[in-house]
Amino acid sequence: MTSGKIVAIITGAISILIAVAYLVLVQILDSRGEMIPAPMEELGLVLKLLWG
Repeated sequence: MTSGKIVAIITGAISILIAVAYLVLVQILDSRGEMIPAPMEELGLVLKLLWG
């Protein structure tokens, strides 16, 4: 095999690993349940702490 083919195979394998890791991460985050936004009262407290 030429070095170009080896680089292409390694690059493809890394790409597939990244894709699978992304899918696993999305499944884990999705399984945590419905995303509920933080209460607006908390936002006011954070802004008050930041800008004093």
